Amino acid sequence: MSYENSKKTAGYLAVDYIKDNMIVGLGTGSTVFFFVEKLIEKVKQGLQVQAVSSSIETLELAKNGGIPLLDINKIETIDITVDGADQIDPRGNMIKGGGGALFREKMVASLSKNVLIIVDESKVVKSLGNGILPIEILPFAILGIINRINKLGFKGKIRLKKEDPSTYFITDNGNYIFDISLKSDLVNPLETHQKLIEIPGVCETGLFLNVANQAIIGYENGETKTLL
Repeated sequence: MSYENSKKTAGYLAVDYIKDNMIVGLGTGSTVFFFVEKLIEKVKQGLQVQAVSSSIETLELAKNGGIPLLDINKIETIDITVDGADQIDPRGNMIKGGGGALFREKMVASLSKNVLIIVDESKVVKSLGNGILPIEILPFAILGIINRINKLGFKGKIRLKKEDPSTYFITDNGNYIFDISLKSDLVNPLETHQKLIEIPGVCETGLFLNVANQAIIGYENGETKTLL
């Protein structure tokens, strides 16, 4: 199931949180697409906002839709960031990075006064784990980096391009994504993050802990629920 209606419901509702004169952080992913789609509509109707993006893909979408864009290097704070998640637990802790923008997404979130997460119902879990945990790694000494990851007990593989499976996926930062395969729930996500981030060459992990201020969950029947 694609959960398109769930994503659209959550994405469209999130626009209600956007007010005139806000600087808005734009996340990445299929649910954020619907948020940006609706935001473009509101801007055309007169909503006055400026935005920064966590990925080139979202930047192009916003730019083509007429949303005024800012250089993130020239601002200190963001009023609100709207982003998605691959998994979110009842406490708002998340796994992100399915779209390969996790480093920039975490940077944008760190500058934000408020982080609003929008997800479809399939992304809600009781505990993080049992899936893919993306981490962004440098291209330099990748076998050594992966060896250090393996020694921690984690196995996985470098992400390949969907359109060309013979080529590594490259992030907007020019790095690789190593997708760890989690076979069970994470007992201590913070400890997992700390162990991985301490490895030289690991730029960031897809564990987003204590980041979300609120979350909107969309359902196929058109209903929504909020977390936090």
